[in-house]
Amino acid sequence: MAGTKEIKSHIESVGETRKITNAMYLIASTKLQRARQELDHTRPYFEALRGEIKRIFRTAYDVDSHYFYPVDDDTPLKGTYGCLVITADKGLAGAYNQNAIRQALQLLEQHPDTKLFVVGEYGRRFFAQRNIPIEHSFLYTAQNPTMARAREISALLLDGFERGELREIFVIYTDMESAMSFQARSARLLPFHRTHFAAPDGERAVREPFEFLPDVKSVLNNMMQSYVSGFIYSALIDSFCCEQNARMTAMDNANRNAEKLLGELSLQYNRVRQAAITREITEISAGARAQRGKRGR
Repeated sequence: MAGTKEIKSHIESVGETRKITNAMYLIASTKLQRARQELDHTRPYFEALRGEIKRIFRTAYDVDSHYFYPVDDDTPLKGTYGCLVITADKGLAGAYNQNAIRQALQLLEQHPDTKLFVVGEYGRRFFAQRNIPIEHSFLYTAQNPTMARAREISALLLDGFERGELREIFVIYTDMESAMSFQARSARLLPFHRTHFAAPDGERAVREPFEFLPDVKSVLNNMMQSYVSGFIYSALIDSFCCEQNARMTAMDNANRNAEKLLGELSLQYNRVRQAAITREITEISAGARAQRGKRGR
């Protein structure tokens, strides 16, 4: 059994670890609140942009655009796919990174001719260690998603799509369904299904005449580029929020385990200390008894 010195050293070590996990919990909480505010500030613009795209389709549903599947056709295209994988820069976030990477591996298994575009140091290390080629690695941190970075990512992906090098583009990110629930998703970014922008049932088609300059196709294509940037930015923010939420949960569990372990160690320390005291008293009593016996003889 360990002595009091070893147990006391273990208690101090667990206490220092608990300070670190508690600090990480508070930092993650602050980052989560800030990211949610940034998303709330930018979401109305892209919701309005999506509404305008819906209005175009209610006006001219059969408009031809390479950003969309043809009308009544959703057959998967043959050729090279592009996949944007969003991970964190570090671990200590539960299964957050593993869930996103699992989605990427499933897509690679289903369609081996897929080029990876990776955000986050964790994903870069994972694919590099397994010799899985990465088409492009965005070397900036995943800790500070901005609209400028989203535009840089979308410009690279759109360039490959426009030149025909990428037939379909997927985004693997973690969607924050609620404050307590999140799930890794694989969403096809391009080409879109027209039903993605379909009007709700019962909503009438637009009857007022619209004038599109230079034409409806050019207007739609220009709007779709901005919408793709917004989609990627939303995915970056959602993933960042989920990462912080997962880290908060992991650190909270670590704090609880540390408190439980400290309680067990304290109890063990008191028992060992009490046993040592009892042993010392027994030894003193035995020595005194032996001295009295010696004097009596």
